[in-house]
Amino acid sequence: MDKNRTIAAMAALAQPTRLDTFKLLVSREPSGVPAGELARLIDVPQNTMSAHLAVLSRAGLIIGERHSRSIIYRADLSGIRDVISFLLKDCCGGRAELCQPLIKDLTPCCPKDL
Repeated sequence: MDKNRTIAAMAALAQPTRLDTFKLLVSREPSGVPAGELARLIDVPQNTMSAHLAVLSRAGLIIGERHSRSIIYRADLSGIRDVISFLLKDCCGGRAELCQPLIKDLTPCCPKDL
């Protein structure tokens, strides 16, 4: 991940509809959500949702997979992981004990044994 890709991802998320869409897709992993249902769930017109999905896709945050006549969108978790890793790469000057609270906050859904 480089600075420009991180900026593009953060810019894509710096808009309420796109942020809501990305968060919804994260919550629906790994099954994803069809484009039309996303528009309905977020309560925006389908053509507006298409534009937002294009921005998120170009930023490397979502993936669209064609299934027959519809496109299923999923969060690209490796893309957001790259952004977070880039931002935290030099966290705490190598002092792991300072990063533990942050790591704990980033993993609320994961079992402690991981």
